[in-house]
Amino acid sequence: MNESDAITWQKSSFSGGNGEDCVEVALHAGAILMRESDEPGEVIATSPAKLAAFIAGVKAGEFDHLVN
Repeated sequence: MNESDAITWQKSSFSGGNGEDCVEVALHAGAILMRESDEPGEVIATSPAKLAAFIAGVKAGEFDHLVN
């Protein structure tokens, strides 16, 4: 990867303040990349449409049972 291919990772302002325990996302080459801050070498990719569908489900509370 050259310098112009650098990935800018973003995490939620709700993430832990220690830089761990958070999921980071980035848009790169038309794909959404995701990784856990404590495992930065393990990256998965999805499409913007699939991430939008997931976010809609989160906003609707469909996954609340996983964290409550």
